[in-house]
Amino acid sequence: MINAIQIRRGMVIKIEEKIYKVLEATHVTPGKGHALMQIKLRNLKDQTLLDYRFRSKDKVEKAFLEKIEMEYLYQSGDEYIFMNLENYEQIKIALDIIGDAVNYLIPNIVFLIERHEGKPVGIEPPQTINLKVIKTAPSLKGATQTASNKPAVLETDITINVPQFIKEGDIIRIDTREDKYLERVK
Repeated sequence: MINAIQIRRGMVIKIEEKIYKVLEATHVTPGKGHALMQIKLRNLKDQTLLDYRFRSKDKVEKAFLEKIEMEYLYQSGDEYIFMNLENYEQIKIALDIIGDAVNYLIPNIVFLIERHEGKPVGIEPPQTINLKVIKTAPSLKGATQTASNKPAVLETDITINVPQFIKEGDIIRIDTREDKYLERVK
């Protein structure tokens, strides 16, 4: 059991025998009364979203997930096929479980698959990933002296802001936690 004030994004908690993943956790101090934790949760069984409020002194049961490294192989309809690197077992994972990680699904990349009671309930991409820029506006003259950004469409169809000097065909490194440009890869 942990105090509600210790809840952080990414944790998995158990409420009324249901397992939830914390999507957002905000500490709120109203003008009067006790501090609260405003939590946005996703039910790992049926993928429904829930907003929940805890008093800071409430106790919450922390749930544990089995995390297994698996390599993404290919897409088959609405399912995505992953392979366990230890025993070469292949599993299918539905798009609703993959969520936003779909923006980083490139064959042969290793992901952490989160399982509860043997069933996949979530997927965690690597912290950084290299993607090719497919479409972006041309560079502006003197762009190295300005701090402005421009949108770029990457090979997985995600759009992020990149510096002005990035051009089509460049390979860039992305922070998958924040969908943010990190650097150009040589």
